[in-house]
Amino acid sequence: MTIRYLHTMVRVLDLEKSMAFYEKLGLREIRRIDNEGGRFSLVFLAPPGQEECPVELTWNWDGDEGLPSDSRHFGHLAYEVDDIYEMCQQLMDSGVTINRPPRDGHMAFVRSPDNVSIELLQRGPRKAPQEPWSSMPNTGHW
Repeated sequence: MTIRYLHTMVRVLDLEKSMAFYEKLGLREIRRIDNEGGRFSLVFLAPPGQEECPVELTWNWDGDEGLPSDSRHFGHLAYEVDDIYEMCQQLMDSGVTINRPPRDGHMAFVRSPDNVSIELLQRGPRKAPQEPWSSMPNTGHW
């Protein structure tokens, strides 16, 4: 028997805000299912050229009283990036809080509008520590 990764699903409260956040990470919509009978939408986003690794945003049209909270989510999504410092600066410049800065030149965490933790990892070897990241404190939880 074989097993193959298909996607990761997260529930979202505000589809537009959530899509805007994931687009800042570089993900693009690759597929959408709007289910009128069930009153929900499934939006699949993936990095360009990596359509086999999507995240599925599940949005209930009539709301979801359990969101946003950590209780309806899992650990985190993880993405490898070419330059951890550049990605964090780009996200910060666009209004995203860096919850765990890349002080070690290797790992950072941010959160989506629905409180999903996103881990960013430096591709290849760690980068040398540099400011402002090396002295930046954590913000909130990650």
